[in-house]
Formats: sequence, structure tokens, C-alpha cells
Amino acid sequence: MRVLICGDIVGKSGRNAIRRELPNLKQLKQIDFVLANGENAANGFGITKKICEEFYSLGVDVITSGNHIWDQKEIVEYIKLDKRLVRPCNFSEGTPGNGYAIFEMKNGENIVVINVMCRLFMESVDDPFKSIANLLELINSKIDSAIILVDVHGESTSEKMAIAHFLDGKVTGVFGTHTHIPTSDLHFLEKGTFYQTDLGMCGDYNSVIGMKKELSIKRFTQKHLKTRLEPADGEGTLCGTILDIESKSVKAFEQIILGGKLQKD
Repeated sequence: MRVLICGDIVGKSGRNAIRRELPNLKQLKQIDFVLANGENAANGFGITKKICEEFYSLGVDVITSGNHIWDQKEIVEYIKLDKRLVRPCNFSEGTPGNGYAIFEMKNGENIVVINVMCRLFMESVDDPFKSIANLLELINSKIDSAIILVDVHGESTSEKMAIAHFLDGKVTGVFGTHTHIPTSDLHFLEKGTFYQTDLGMCGDYNSVIGMKKELSIKRFTQKHLKTRLEPADGEGTLCGTILDIESKSVKAFEQIILGGKLQKD
């Protein structure tokens, strides 16, 4: 089983990078399953039904999210119907949508995708450790075995790492999103779980985490103006990681950086 996980897709540049790179990448690398974080896909803030449907048509199998999931009002009703659009599992009880999704592959294997959000320097949410522990107990009661992939959406590297070690040996892979910066710490934890602190973003890197640099500088230097950020609109880069999975464990991994300012030789 070969899985591609893509970092936060930011604005039109990020969507263009997915359009340009994903179909060929799936064919070239013989990808079986694609996960992407789409919470910044709609002009940098949230996601829409139309964008979700386009991503699915391009080969994305599941879309994870985070703190910007509700920025587009239409998504509140849409997420109730779309089981492939996942929001953090540690949102308060009664929140629309689901914090995980289960997919049965053609070979009979199950893939479970879980989305969880950190608390440090983030919005107030329920305890991510307790929430994900309860969710794993529920999932294990539903299916005997599965590939389990966890998108940890958070600001703090320490909190992401702590969650990963908490899940070591219990899930197939843990990877971070939200900071929009690709990290090079891809490795296996002590009990075999794959870990990467952040996948990076799919978007224009001639920017400040995907937003126009001039507006970002203005926001930092002239705080009283309350400058609204806008996504940068240059050539986007697709950032992500390919996981080769056998017997519910990652056997090999490859960081993917295609196009734009971070293109590898």
C-alpha cells in the first residue's frame, strides 16, 4: 500500500499545485490512497463544497482540516453529508461532522484517518490525548485491524511530538499540519510508528506561510490597522510525504517537494 499525505493546501496557488502535480504523481509513484489537509484551500480561509469535489476528482481520497474548518459558512451543513471531509476529533460534543473516517481498500485492508487539534497557542478544544484515546477504543471495537493515520493540527512542535509518542505503537503514522513549513525529521519512533512534525504546505512559498508577504509585514509592524491577510498568488509548491505500508506498518518513506520555490533538483 502506498499512501501520499499532502500538507495544508493554501489558496489558489495551492489548488493549482494540486491540479498540476497530483494526477501525474499518482501515476508515476503508483499511489493507492491520497490524504490532504484542505482547511486553507478557499482563499486561505476554510474550504467549500466545490473545492472538495474538485480535489476528489483529482484523486484526493480524504480531506483533513483544523482551526479554519468553519471559516466558510456553507461547510457547517456540507460536512454533515461528506464523510470524506474530516474535522478535529476533539471539538466539543455536538459539533457537526466526524473526527475520523474509515476506508475499505480494494485489497480488503482498512485505512482509518484521524484528525486531532493541539491546544498550545491554539483555540480552546477538548483534551487531544483523551479524545484520541477514546476514539481509538471506538475504532478498535468496530474493526479488527487497520492502517491508522493521524493528522495532528497544531502550532507547537513539542505538543505534536508528545501526541506522537503517546500514540507510538498504537497507530501507523502521525504527521503534523498547520505551521505550513515542511520539516525534515521523518523517522520511526521507538515502537515503530512513523512521525513527521509538519508536512509543509501546498502553496506559494514566496510568502509568509502562504500569505502575501507585504500584508504580513504590515500586520506585524502596524498592528493597530488590523490588516486582513490574503493568500500569495505565485507558483505553488506541492509538499507532502509518501508512505510505503505493509502489515499496518510504514516500511519506507519519501518526502515530496514539487514545483515552485522549494523545487528539489
